[in-house]
Amino acid sequence: MFFELEHNNPDSYARAGVLHTDHGDIPTPIFMPVGTVGSVKGVYHRDLKEDIKAKIILGNTYHLLLRPGTDLINKAGGLHKFVSWDRPILTDSGGFQVFSLAARRKITEEGCTFQSHIDGSRHIFTPENNVDIQRLIGADIIMALDECTPGTADFQYAKKSMERTHRWLERCIKRFKETEPLYGYKQFFFPIVQGCVYPELRREAARIIADADMDGCAIGGLSVGEPTEKMYEMLDVLKGELPTDKPRYLMGVGTPANILEGIDRGVDMFDCVMPTRNGRNGMLFTWEGTINIKNKKWAEDFSPIDPQGTSFVDKAYSKAYLRHMFVAGEMLGAQIASSHNLAFYLDLVTKAREHIIAGDFRKWKEETVGKLSRRIS
Repeated sequence: MFFELEHNNPDSYARAGVLHTDHGDIPTPIFMPVGTVGSVKGVYHRDLKEDIKAKIILGNTYHLLLRPGTDLINKAGGLHKFVSWDRPILTDSGGFQVFSLAARRKITEEGCTFQSHIDGSRHIFTPENNVDIQRLIGADIIMALDECTPGTADFQYAKKSMERTHRWLERCIKRFKETEPLYGYKQFFFPIVQGCVYPELRREAARIIADADMDGCAIGGLSVGEPTEKMYEMLDVLKGELPTDKPRYLMGVGTPANILEGIDRGVDMFDCVMPTRNGRNGMLFTWEGTINIKNKKWAEDFSPIDPQGTSFVDKAYSKAYLRHMFVAGEMLGAQIASSHNLAFYLDLVTKAREHIIAGDFRKWKEETVGKLSRRIS
């Protein structure tokens, strides 16, 4: 069994479960730190495991294909061995990167031709070679190649794009089923629900993904320019459409409030660059709200970074010291802030799981979202 559903919350769609992989079990709901090119920026794997308590990290097929390349990863024995990470890894197929490279790519029925942002070299993703590349990378969970439509796309474009994604999905599944893992452990495959902000398209996509009967269901094409309320509306549409016996992964989302609202709507898995990207720029997520640690307000505040935080950095460093690190331009500041934010996100989903099991998730969520959405400074 890949996904074991343990608890349903009585007054929402929130649920707690476990993903079973050959590299370890993953309790859900879960947040996955983003390790785009084989590293979570500025954070040691030791700290990811022991302090942040990450159960799974994410890599990106587009970036890993360009650097260091699948030949080198294969020679190393797969991405786990190359980066010295013995817990699960999920790889995004690169569909979002293709979407973000609008000026450098061309999408056809065959696949997507794109130009490297590094050296201008040309490459192509087809459904078949995208599966092959992810087999070579060796992630525990691999994603279908999709076209990620912008949140502002009109209905006709979104429909055409979604239908092409479904034709690509058929080819992806065929390739996945006719190939085998390369490194001696099982790999799982997730199709991706697209459909932009149109309920009828999202429902159609959900039915097709359900009929495909693969290992999980990803939800893509959200938090890409549409209003937050529209994202929640699409999750409301999907919460009753996707299979209940498979994990649901909301791709690239988002703020702490987004994550709690997603959990409330039945989502099990999340990833986002926000904890590390915002951390490198001095924004901290805390249990009382967000902080800009570079503000003068914190210059003489010797209290812990987050008194309610559970990580080493929360207890070891004061707000005044962390602000000093940023003002002085020391790289340690970005490292501390990134570690704090990641630990906060993992703590957030851990507490959500505890309240789901206790049966009071909705009440706790409503109280918590208000706090987390405040800007303290």
